[in-house]
Amino acid sequence: MKHEVVEKNIGLMMVLIIVAISFGALVELVPLIFGKEVREPIEGLKPLSALELEGRDIYVREGCNVCHSQMIRPLRAETERYGHFSVAGEFVYDHPFLWGSKRTGPDLARVGGRYSDDWHRAHLYNPRDLVPQSNMPAFPWLFDRDINGDRTGGKMAALRAVGVPYTDADIEGAAAAVAGKKEIDAVVAYLQQLGTLIQRRR
Repeated sequence: MKHEVVEKNIGLMMVLIIVAISFGALVELVPLIFGKEVREPIEGLKPLSALELEGRDIYVREGCNVCHSQMIRPLRAETERYGHFSVAGEFVYDHPFLWGSKRTGPDLARVGGRYSDDWHRAHLYNPRDLVPQSNMPAFPWLFDRDINGDRTGGKMAALRAVGVPYTDADIEGAAAAVAGKKEIDAVVAYLQQLGTLIQRRR
């Protein structure tokens, strides 16, 4: 009888649905908010260097995160292919997270150090030279574009405001750190550091 009252009263049903969803969200999120492993970086984690930070921004600009995830789930099929599963402490300094959910291309969470710089350069210039069946687009313009470091220090200062431990020296030296570098240098630097701390600890 009580079920019938709820089913026939759409307003009451909507309220109860919202309550149920809110309760479920609290049960899922509250432990994460207060969990130590979510807020504390893993041992040895450092903020991205100026060059790596610029590389990350180019990675996002070019849409790499649309086809490549950066989150290995704790499933045997994933860990055997990609390496150690992702842990929350790896991403403490990431704003925003680039976990992704679509894998048109392979997961890149542990790609750092797996290939040489030259391999990455050749792959980004024309992926099919190295992987003939690849449907990844080529990015030849990365080899021609210089990095403008005028805003790099500002990016670091903004990240420091949300908890990334950049020092005054990091911020002041940011422009000099990327001076004379091409965009390809920054993207390769970013890729080469992905997941390396966990790889070294295994």
